Amino acid sequence: MWNVPSKERLDRIPRLYETENVPLRDKLIHLHFFIGGCDWYVAEYDGDDLFWGYAILNDDHQCAEWGYVSFGELKSVKMGWLEIDCETENSWQVKPAHQIDRIKNV
Repeated sequence: MWNVPSKERLDRIPRLYETENVPLRDKLIHLHFFIGGCDWYVAEYDGDDLFWGYAILNDDHQCAEWGYVSFGELKSVKMGWLEIDCETENSWQVKPAHQIDRIKNV
């Protein structure tokens, strides 16, 4: 994985269920992982290995959904020589889901 988020960055993400009462469109997205036409937007973290957020696989917005993904699994994703990437803190600003163009139907 390129640009693995630091422990400090991960520690700033709300823990699972902490934002349960926040409407989906207003969930703050703390991390963005991507490779090819796949994107994972992270809103919550269990502090160990499990993220909760919005996933778009193969640019399929109709089947995109909120759900869980393992950090370990994301780290292992590769397409040939290309590895999954995480936008750096300098290029990714924490923002509500409704402000992210690729997140639809929230």
